[in-house]
Amino acid sequence: QMLLVESGGGLVHPGGSLRLSCAGSGLILDDYSIGWFRQAPGKEREGVSCISKADGRAHYVDSVKGRFTISKDKAQNRVYLQMNSLKPEDSAAYYCAAIRGGYSCSNYVLDEYEYWGRGTPVTVFS
Repeated sequence: QMLLVESGGGLVHPGGSLRLSCAGSGLILDDYSIGWFRQAPGKEREGVSCISKADGRAHYVDSVKGRFTISKDKAQNRVYLQMNSLKPEDSAAYYCAAIRGGYSCSNYVLDEYEYWGRGTPVTVFS
C-alpha cells in the first residue's frame, strides 16, 4: 500500500517555527515531485510549496516566500517543510502530495497529484 504520512504539526505562537515531515511508505518520494498544500476551515485547499522531481527546484507561493523552506532527504525518504515566522493566517491542516513527471508541481492542480497524506494540523495563535 502506497502512503504518505505527515507529521510535525502543532500549536505555536506568531513568529514561531514548525518543521513538517512527509514520509513515504511503499512510495519512493524521489520518483515524484512533492507538494505541500494547506486547507483552513471553510476554505479551499491551496498549494504552498513543491519540490520538482526533474531538477530539484523548490517553488513557493508568494504568501510563504522567505518564511518556508522545502527540502528532501532521499536517504530517509522524506520531504520537509520548515516554516518560520508563522502567522495566524498560516493556521490550517497541511497535506503533502505526490505528482508524477509530466506535470508541473507548481501549478498546484489537485487532480494532478496522485497520492495524498491525511494531513497534520498547524495552529498559530496569540
